[in-house]
Amino acid sequence: MSHQESRTGDARLDELADRLTGHFGAQDCQVLTAAGEVTLVVPRQALLTVANLLRDHEDFRCEQIIDVCGVDYAAYGRSEWTTAEASSSGFGRGVARGFEFADTEDPKRFAVVYHLLSLTHNRRLRVRVYAGAPRPMVDSVVTIWSASSWFEREAFDLFGILFNGHPDLRRILTDYGFVGHPFRKDFPLFGQVEMRYDPEQARVVYEPVSIEPRTLVPRVVRPDARREGGSAMPPDA
Repeated sequence: MSHQESRTGDARLDELADRLTGHFGAQDCQVLTAAGEVTLVVPRQALLTVANLLRDHEDFRCEQIIDVCGVDYAAYGRSEWTTAEASSSGFGRGVARGFEFADTEDPKRFAVVYHLLSLTHNRRLRVRVYAGAPRPMVDSVVTIWSASSWFEREAFDLFGILFNGHPDLRRILTDYGFVGHPFRKDFPLFGQVEMRYDPEQARVVYEPVSIEPRTLVPRVVRPDARREGGSAMPPDA
């Protein structure tokens, strides 16, 4: 068990971090405190044991689950845009820079993050569980917090993370025939297939994507000296 030494500056959260360290010393967990928040990193095999204790123990009383989300760390800490070296004006600043994604066998590529709320103690806690590889999977916490059901379905749909023991694990946002998981960082931005309604067949049909891959650069609106001082000069004057 490790506890990052930095403090949040909030006595209640610092107390929470100390109690987490004390209770989960034998569970190989890690307590992180940063930016005024506390995060508990839990091994996959200990998730249900820790979750039950977080909900029921008087020191924690995390009665509500606010959110469950997936995370893909494939390109964590790296950027695909050259900014510091590129021109400060025009489109030169947005030259795409290729890089390889993290190995799909990396057990820490995918994680599930739980945001918990204690009404009793009026404080929040973040729990992070790495989902493993090559088939990311964690135990479902539906039996502990029933509100997590739809959240887990969303993480499965968008990231492909499986939740062992979920009573109805199926897509919730994309179509049932959708191929892939849109929030994986190796999923193409333009998708895998496109769909349209075929009047002759009287149904929706799937076809290969006809969109050409391209690099999109955000538009930047820059000051225009022609408009200073309230000038009404038209843009192409």
